[in-house]
Amino acid sequence: MPEGDTVLQTAARLHAALAGRVLTHADLRVPRFATADLSGRTVLDVTARGKHLLTRVEGGLTLHSHLRMDGAWRIYAPGERWRGGPGHQIRAVLTNTDHTAVGYRLPVLELLRTSEESKAVGHLGPDLLGTDWDLDLAVERLLAAPDRPLGEALLDQRNLAGIGNVYKCELCFLARVTPWLPVGSLPDGTLPRLVALAHRLLDANRDRPTRTTTIRAERRPRPGTPPAPAGRPLPPLRVQDPLYVYGRRGRPCLRCGTPIRKIDQEDRPTYWCPACQAGPTP
Repeated sequence: MPEGDTVLQTAARLHAALAGRVLTHADLRVPRFATADLSGRTVLDVTARGKHLLTRVEGGLTLHSHLRMDGAWRIYAPGERWRGGPGHQIRAVLTNTDHTAVGYRLPVLELLRTSEESKAVGHLGPDLLGTDWDLDLAVERLLAAPDRPLGEALLDQRNLAGIGNVYKCELCFLARVTPWLPVGSLPDGTLPRLVALAHRLLDANRDRPTRTTTIRAERRPRPGTPPAPAGRPLPPLRVQDPLYVYGRRGRPCLRCGTPIRKIDQEDRPTYWCPACQAGPTP
């Protein structure tokens, strides 16, 4: 699931493969930019901004892409078979003498002036993995709509940039509230701690091949054992579960043993523990 940490890793791989090298071939397979020719230009850098990718090219141009749910950039050596999907899903090809970067299923791909990048990313809130990270500003933006459900507010990139659906579910679990609880109804002091935790989690996962939100897994109770009281974790297992609730519908909560539930929120699959998380539910 491409979230801020995944996009940052993608930017790092693209930067390593493209930056400082001249493009020998460039093919943008979207009608608006199909005739644009970037060959002969040097790639200056590839930067992540929230969930957005900015590939800056010599001559004051930026190739802006967004992965959303299904997009991906793959990097191949010369002569290596491309394996990211069928040819009709390819939206961009950037080639130099050492590598080829292929963009598959990119729902957003546009070429713009580097001086006008704000048209693509200027609306974003503080970037959880960026140099502009500002906890107080993120909290202020979240509180600007106190009646909005927390899950929706966390996904709004205008509040803070980088959180996707996985982190939304995990953060609500760690805060012990449901994603449907209004932001303004959070207990005092919870929102700043939640935002700080979001920053720590994304930063901890910025270089990990497998995302994890669990510091340690908690032992599941035997079948038929009453759930443990909230706030009293069970002893840890040696084998770690990478996530607390996301993707675990019907499986026992790592904290209390109650089956995890799932339902859509704003068309996004949302997971929560009905015993551990307080607040409204559908």
